[in-house]
Amino acid sequence: MDLTDTKIKGLKPSSKVFRMNDGRGLCLEVRPSGAKYFKFRYKKHDGKFSMISLGGYPELSLKDARDLAQKKRSMLAKGMDISRESGNTFKEIFEEWHSKNLNKWDAEYAQTIKSRVENNILPWIGYKHVNDVTPLDLSGALRKVEDRGAVETAHRILQYLKQIFSYAISNSLCERNPAMDVKGSLAPSVKKSYPAPTDLQQIRVVLQAIDKYPGSFITVCALKMLTLTMLRPGELRKGLWTEIDLDQQEWIIPSSRMKVKKNSRVQGRLDHIVPLSSQAIDVLKELHPLTSVSEYIFPAEYTKHRPMSENTMNVALRRMGFTQDEIVSHSFRSTASTLLNESGWPADWIEKQLHHIKGDVRGIYNRAEYLEQRKKMLQAWADFLDYLREGGTDINKLKAGQNNALDSR
Repeated sequence: MDLTDTKIKGLKPSSKVFRMNDGRGLCLEVRPSGAKYFKFRYKKHDGKFSMISLGGYPELSLKDARDLAQKKRSMLAKGMDISRESGNTFKEIFEEWHSKNLNKWDAEYAQTIKSRVENNILPWIGYKHVNDVTPLDLSGALRKVEDRGAVETAHRILQYLKQIFSYAISNSLCERNPAMDVKGSLAPSVKKSYPAPTDLQQIRVVLQAIDKYPGSFITVCALKMLTLTMLRPGELRKGLWTEIDLDQQEWIIPSSRMKVKKNSRVQGRLDHIVPLSSQAIDVLKELHPLTSVSEYIFPAEYTKHRPMSENTMNVALRRMGFTQDEIVSHSFRSTASTLLNESGWPADWIEKQLHHIKGDVRGIYNRAEYLEQRKKMLQAWADFLDYLREGGTDINKLKAGQNNALDSR
């Protein structure tokens, strides 16, 4: 039955691609995302059937699609090859995959994926029909990323590529996943090791530099909170005021924001309760009048609707004169872990505060496990940082705090 504009507008997407025929090779393809494309199916000179895309509806009208289909039939009758005329390019498939997944990602992560693929993949293969992309095409593009030293980024992009081609296959848009054959051609991904200053004199210099930093007050507060909470920078800068309980002196971060594998059976138990020392409470109370107009504790400098940029704290440390080999925003977490462990604090308390979750069932803790103990540990750590800031040089001060906490359990 011939298509009409009314019929086309009334078509609703389903979980799989489906097509509605208009006749003589022309059909309308409806994708799960809701996108609609006119397709032309034809028999090649070798007797096999193939299909090309004519364009998307409503940008391409039904009348124009029929005219295009007639032109293709005329070209075929003259023995011309129309197999690579248009449609189903890698760029089109990537954009549809990205759009379909936006509701699963936060805005920053979605933009990161978009930028990485647009800058590193699309210039080399974006124009290619998705079925024509080969493992050699992908490894060639990824090697350019490797050659500039971004090995970890190359591996991340490869993961995106696998998902993009899997999406295309599941929607009958291509036949195989060339990204599955690429991994062996990449240099091994080396786990990043962050600098973690443990020399007490060096730590004091960093703390004093933060106190004197002439830049944004919000950035100063964010860096101070990093030193006091042992949180990852991303977890901290995306923090919401609704997660803070000043009366209980706790910051409850939902598992959806923590760096843990998704598991619907245990997500509620993976929420992270962060005890807040009196020093951390003071920082938040001082900051609240400035940023409470935003949902974010640490909003971006020029808008209250987004969290602080991932680069802000590291840029501040560079402006203070510290190199990336000396300290980065992630370093405070490692420094605290190292000194607390060396001072004899129980490893289970420290691991829980770092929110390191093991893969087995025994590693899925109750979210409040060791909460009272961790309160004492973080208060002792905050007091020790004040001691260093004021010129203290004796690590036994931190050990004494550990002994007091154990005695009072």
